[in-house]
Amino acid sequence: MDLNAVRMFVAVVQAGSLSAAATRLGMPLPTLSRRIRDLERQLKVQLLERSVRGARLTDAGARLYEHAGRGIETLLEAEQVIVNDQAHLKGRLRLSLPPTFEPWWELLAAFQRRYPDIEIYLYTTERRVDLVEDGIDVALRVGAIVHEAMVARHLLSSRNILVASPQLVKRLGVPKHPDALHDLPCATWASRIDEQARWDLGGHVVEPRALLATNDYEHLYRRALRGDVVTELPPFLAAAPIREKRLVRLLPQYPLPEWSLNLLYPPHRHQSTIVRTYLDFCQSFLPKIVAACTV
Repeated sequence: MDLNAVRMFVAVVQAGSLSAAATRLGMPLPTLSRRIRDLERQLKVQLLERSVRGARLTDAGARLYEHAGRGIETLLEAEQVIVNDQAHLKGRLRLSLPPTFEPWWELLAAFQRRYPDIEIYLYTTERRVDLVEDGIDVALRVGAIVHEAMVARHLLSSRNILVASPQLVKRLGVPKHPDALHDLPCATWASRIDEQARWDLGGHVVEPRALLATNDYEHLYRRALRGDVVTELPPFLAAAPIREKRLVRLLPQYPLPEWSLNLLYPPHRHQSTIVRTYLDFCQSFLPKIVAACTV
């Protein structure tokens, strides 16, 4: 049975005529009439007796309306419940973020101001967590996506920036070529304690003398501001101090490799309303993220 046609039939009975129902449903009268006739042919019974004064139920039509009317009302009530839930979301959202990603802290604060009854459980790590095993709804990922079974929503692409303080540059000079970095105190980001420091600067690979290697960009940021080291920083950390002249951009003609920012989530066929709302909110907040990453 065509349930959509049944809904139209119920609308005709409640409106009292095909024309009134067509107006209420916002559809052409010939289309509505055809759908009702198709339903009658499917059921092999006449449901309505049509006349110039309107449409009157047959006995079979009355029995169908008695049962279908209750069902349609229940479906409409269920639809309203979903709409209300969407307007007043309540529940739990489990997220994974890389460390020190400050623009996303602002996004989450804005999200919870919009949806104050959503509880956020935030797991901050540079480790590539297993979303299913660790119970994560959505992860923010920097770099290449290696989880082929996951859905990735691309947000933006950017590059880290090589920086130093004006004091360090004044003291030791501005490097004109990547090879000049061998003569400067450098600090690098490293995911492993034994990882060799390496910068790909516009295709020119150098292995700087790293006085410090760490997986904490906040530490690199603080040491650069102190005038201790040359280092690379993600744009959301480097942009503001460069604009404020507390850091200087080095070797801009030799850019570091591009990286991508993605939202990663399991490919559920029926995604929760909270997850869908969060994904859409992230997309709408993206211009502010881009602004925070612009030098």
